[in-house]
Amino acid sequence: MDKLSGLNLFVACAETGSFSRAAEQLSKSPSAVTKAIGQLEATLGTRLFERTTRSMALTEAGHLYLERAREVLSRMHEIHEEIGQLQQSMRGTLRVTAPVAFGAAFLNEVCTSFLDAHPNMRLQVDLSDAYVDLLDGRYDLALRLGHCDLPGLIARPLAHNRIVICASAGYLARRGRPERPADLAAHDRLNYRHPALDTRWWLERDGQRYSTPGCGRLVSDNHDLLVAACLKGHGLLPFPLWGAQPYLSSGQLCSVLDDYYFDPDAFGLRILAVYPSHRRATRKIHAFIEQVEQALRGLGIL
Repeated sequence: MDKLSGLNLFVACAETGSFSRAAEQLSKSPSAVTKAIGQLEATLGTRLFERTTRSMALTEAGHLYLERAREVLSRMHEIHEEIGQLQQSMRGTLRVTAPVAFGAAFLNEVCTSFLDAHPNMRLQVDLSDAYVDLLDGRYDLALRLGHCDLPGLIARPLAHNRIVICASAGYLARRGRPERPADLAAHDRLNYRHPALDTRWWLERDGQRYSTPGCGRLVSDNHDLLVAACLKGHGLLPFPLWGAQPYLSSGQLCSVLDDYYFDPDAFGLRILAVYPSHRRATRKIHAFIEQVEQALRGLGIL
């Protein structure tokens, strides 16, 4: 039995929890599976399964071997896929994770454009604001805000994450337009709540930093809710330009204090494309990133 077949067989046994079910899955006899696992354990010099007449469970060594076996099989699948794509149009599945707010802002367009351009590709796109570990093999690519310096990952900057302060024309007509940071104290503010965010807004110009005191009139951990309130004229909202641009272009929102730099540190300085370093040459990842860059360029972000 070759080593890759042995890995496949071991993983099947571990995932089904049964030699007989693994044998059925792989169209082998139970005795052949039992013999193969015995040979694998003999080669490794350790037991991978604790077996009784009624149950079977992975040993500590078995858990470690399962993790590494999955990585090897996943990598081999990726290599075969990449080699195949050298000879033909891209095919297969691309698994992407991104923040929820990216969806309506530009990712909807990116996904449909990608599918149009690559008819043999499938997409799995999961939108979540929770941190996702890319090294566990569930995703090929993550779009993120901020920075990433974790080993084993490549973080490719796509655009600066400029923040603009927005309000509806009706709100500004009613409350006046702030001309300097100190004016913000007299305005209703809409604050996004996040553990990493300061309740104050920090602005900078000509080397001078300014901050606003206190918290906002409306505070929420849901940015879409804050956008809706801003559109209805309930206050000022710091808004990443990639999300605000359609509202600014249509006149639904106006930006204020444009000559001040809103510190985006807690939001993240850049939009990043992050992927495992061993996937650096994968065509499908780079093709998707190109679609993202095209969408951001269309919004005037690049």
